[in-house]
Amino acid sequence: MSNKPTRRHASWIGRVIYGGSNALADEMDAAKAADVEAIVSPVRQIVNNFLERKLAVGALILLICMFIFVFVGPLFMPKYKDAYTEVTQQSMAPNMRLMSVPKELKNDIKMIDSYGSFTVGLSNAGKVYVWGSTQLGTTGIDIGEIPEEVQNAKIAMVAAGIDHVVAIGEDGHIYCWGANTLGQYGTEAEAEASTKGVNPNIAYMPQELVDEGIDVANVKKLTCGYQATAILMNDGSFYLWGNKLTYANMDRYLAMPTIEDIDFTLNYIVGLTSKRNAVYTGSRDLYTTVRANVGGEGVPINDFLDGRKIESITATNTSMCLLLDDGSVCFAGDFPLDATKVPELEEGEDFIQIVGGSYHYSGLTNKGHVYSWGSDALNQCQVPSSADSATELFSGSFQTYAKDANGDLCAKWGLKGYLFGTDTRGADIFQRIIAGGKMTMTVGAVAVIISTIIGIIIGCLAGYFGGKVDVLLMRVAEIFSAIPFLPFAMILSAVMSRMVLSETMRIFIIMCILGVLSWPGLARLVRGQILVVRESEYVVAAQSMGVKEATIAFKHILPNVMSVILVSLMLDFGTCMLTESSLSYLGFGVAYPRPTWGNMLNGANNATIINAYWWQWVFTSIFLAVTTVCINIVGDALRDVMDPKSSVEK
Repeated sequence: MSNKPTRRHASWIGRVIYGGSNALADEMDAAKAADVEAIVSPVRQIVNNFLERKLAVGALILLICMFIFVFVGPLFMPKYKDAYTEVTQQSMAPNMRLMSVPKELKNDIKMIDSYGSFTVGLSNAGKVYVWGSTQLGTTGIDIGEIPEEVQNAKIAMVAAGIDHVVAIGEDGHIYCWGANTLGQYGTEAEAEASTKGVNPNIAYMPQELVDEGIDVANVKKLTCGYQATAILMNDGSFYLWGNKLTYANMDRYLAMPTIEDIDFTLNYIVGLTSKRNAVYTGSRDLYTTVRANVGGEGVPINDFLDGRKIESITATNTSMCLLLDDGSVCFAGDFPLDATKVPELEEGEDFIQIVGGSYHYSGLTNKGHVYSWGSDALNQCQVPSSADSATELFSGSFQTYAKDANGDLCAKWGLKGYLFGTDTRGADIFQRIIAGGKMTMTVGAVAVIISTIIGIIIGCLAGYFGGKVDVLLMRVAEIFSAIPFLPFAMILSAVMSRMVLSETMRIFIIMCILGVLSWPGLARLVRGQILVVRESEYVVAAQSMGVKEATIAFKHILPNVMSVILVSLMLDFGTCMLTESSLSYLGFGVAYPRPTWGNMLNGANNATIINAYWWQWVFTSIFLAVTTVCINIVGDALRDVMDPKSSVEK
């Protein structure tokens, strides 16, 4: 080991001999600091200076998180569809309690029912519970506010529609609450006495049900549809009332004498005929062709049954499941192409119960196994292992509940809720923010790349060559600068809307428009920097050596002004994002159903949305504002650390 004293040793020795204020030690420390500063590269110095700015570092971290959120987030989320529409989930407020069964009901379940955003449950003690998103739009009605007379009564059965609840007490009295403007409940006599009068598009609640009640022991099934209700009796007769416009076949169905089972799709009422070998729709033969599974070819129902009888029917919004007397099932209607099929059962295993939500089914077998099939877009088919102890199933719109032999809730699966709520079409705003952010950032990035390439080329040529070249190119830049940016982009987008273009081509053209119209500012900036740098010694040396002028301009001068270009690129990225959002907000950018942060705000330009459905614009606005502000903060910080003169001037 060498005994030669190091600089640190010398400094320490000097301080020991001469004390803490020793001049020699101070000189050594200063020399050491000078050596450290000498070995720090410019890039390292820029990074160090940037890291000293806490606000800029925080903005950069937030910006990186935003990029990860919109570009990586979709890999960990359910499959997203741009054109997704669900009428039963429209304009739902942020809510993650769609499966939050009240604790008083969990150990005493008699039945659970749901059709839309809320769920109603009934205990064996006859108490009614409601959970989920219970506010009914702008009506001011909270379906969760159960009437006092219902709370004081002992209820025998209950069912939920899209905006109303119907319950039958053990004394036969029928209770209804929720919206009632379209025949959900209320008699014709009550309508005549009101200021609105009788509506021919409504089948009113039978008067005898209000006056005399109903024989509960003779009720076979109570079910609600979108804005309608049906009560099926054991003798095959039934009561049916509600909004005729929501069910195209209601008028004809009212003439049907007797049925064995009944259920609602989104637009039709379907019933099992008394012979139990056909399904009655009252309008046209919607379900005369059935299939053995969700997929596959359909065959006439009579050929498929081959003498077997239908025990029950269960309908979703677009399809129907028939449970046959031999324990097998068959299907009719429309299913998504990626629908989960019914699993193959073990030998001797048959279905004993089928329940249906909006787009999925769940079945319980005689061996205690539970299966779900149909649409799995919202995890409706992800059955937990705890469901194997189930003895009865209940289905919500996008959920399934299972209870065991003790009446306890043993399993639940499906949609928990919407973190940011839903829009006017029922699409998940959280998913659309992610997909829209990806599109907005992509459009902004591509537009910036295009404008940067044009601006660098024009600026380099004008600044280096000067003279007539400079005059010509700067006049062209002034022409582009004189074009009113937003109106011109709107005109071009309006012209494109009349052309037969694919959505992908339309988006590409929008990127090009943004890029082509936003280069003059960068071109002037590059030109000004090159006018200063071109007189430097290394440029003169390169010229004297015979280096080509294009090489000098783009390989020698351009790298020395790259810091300015990077700052401009960062700031222009935020500007292009805002411009795209502005165009889409005004309806001239990316069109629905492809989401961007701009067109997601397009629906928020009326007082109703702003006041009543705040979540449809607040969250999107926050993401857009935070992203653009972070971009500007990072850009300003880069300008300061790359150009010390700018910070000194401040």
